[in-house]
Amino acid sequence: MWPEARQQVEVEIAQLSQLFEAYHPLVAKSATLPPNFIELSAPATMLHSFYTGVENIFKRIAIEIDNSLPTGAFWHSELLDAMMVSNSVRPALISSELRSRLKEYLNFRHVFRQSYSFNLHWDKMSHLVLECEETWRQLEIELNSFFKDN
Repeated sequence: MWPEARQQVEVEIAQLSQLFEAYHPLVAKSATLPPNFIELSAPATMLHSFYTGVENIFKRIAIEIDNSLPTGAFWHSELLDAMMVSNSVRPALISSELRSRLKEYLNFRHVFRQSYSFNLHWDKMSHLVLECEETWRQLEIELNSFFKDN
């Protein structure tokens, strides 16, 4: 069901997989040796790109399946919340647990866009970097289940 949406989501999945492949060495290194000030920009960019890709998936679902994309000042949060609940045309896409995890990445992306890079701190973002691939794997599982069951 929803072949157009599925095809568009698969493009985003491929892009996100490429992102993790490119950043994997940095993430692995960061697990044992925190990045210095200059290196800190790279994982921050990865986190920004990660959530942008996730949001692109959600936008595709909202447009192609729901026929409605939230608008207004809080549309990013509303879109994330909408993916956690079923509506008249589809079941929930993600679990409440995954929504909570993804909310942290959305919040980080906001900080990344609104701050100067010298305001980034490894101690505040390390868990997001080190758990990003695991969060992505969980999203892939939930996406596969969504499209398999519908």
